[in-house]
Amino acid sequence: MKVQISSIRTIRSFGKTSLIAGSLALGLSSMAQAETFRIGITQNNVGVDSYQTTYEQAFEEAAEAADNVDAVVLDAGGDVARQISQVRDLIQQQVDVIIIWPTDGQAVVPAVKRAKDAGIPVVVTNSNIAEAGQPLIASFSGPNNIQQGAYAAEMMCDQLGGKGDIVQITGQPGYTTAIERQKGFEDRLPEVCPDVTILDSQPGDWNREKAQRTMEGFLTRYDNIDGVYAADDNMGVGALNAAKSEDRADEIIFIGATNFAVGYEAMERGEYHGSVYQSPAEDARNALNIAIAVAKGEEVEKMSYFDTPKITRENMDEFEKPVF
Repeated sequence: MKVQISSIRTIRSFGKTSLIAGSLALGLSSMAQAETFRIGITQNNVGVDSYQTTYEQAFEEAAEAADNVDAVVLDAGGDVARQISQVRDLIQQQVDVIIIWPTDGQAVVPAVKRAKDAGIPVVVTNSNIAEAGQPLIASFSGPNNIQQGAYAAEMMCDQLGGKGDIVQITGQPGYTTAIERQKGFEDRLPEVCPDVTILDSQPGDWNREKAQRTMEGFLTRYDNIDGVYAADDNMGVGALNAAKSEDRADEIIFIGATNFAVGYEAMERGEYHGSVYQSPAEDARNALNIAIAVAKGEEVEKMSYFDTPKITRENMDEFEKPVF
């Protein structure tokens, strides 16, 4: 459920919806007596992929199951200006903690500073804000995306046998996850495989269709492509589809990240070679638990990572098929 904030504040209190107008002070007093924490979250772009949709569902379920949480659940729809406005509205509501899944890691830093100046701690989820803003936050909760990029480089090296020419499809430009996964991959690859060359790198914006078009361009420009690294499986399967349409998939190694169901299924078919297993439900629950701890005044880790192991054809039976 998306909660639109207006002059009459509509707040998603899991299990009920409360309209708070003139009785706001009384409502806050009651919640304080019950030690209930009001936690607001502004998400990046729920409709863009199934990972974010599953994350939102899991967050709502976790908040509903918690006795001490009233949550305001918002979606920026990929719009930086809208997300900044949502942070401002959450500050005006005087929530106890703001969780932000940044639309742009750099652009949201002033909004995070505004929240901190108002005395409201901020937990960043899934994709961190720019380094300059990190001293402003209470905690980052999510995957270690640099490590994920490094894992992808190691899997690529293993699959190629130490040499070859590859292309890279990155995520959304300016998005911290995209930046960090690319850095992790490009830093680690020459360490483990100095004879592997990255021919080209272009963004796929986390979109399967755009990644497919990007891969079509690579296939036109380069006669020999031994491997593709895509910053998530949604894009990786787009690249796979492009290669299949040109009858070149059998000659290419496909490595991704954030193992989507489509990536898992392609791995089952023997068409996809490796990814990094990441649970959106665990991502959401971790963020909420950190936010509750912050609201209670407890000490939390500045960087709270959850485990995201390698998944390949050889070990995929150890993992449940992703639901997203």
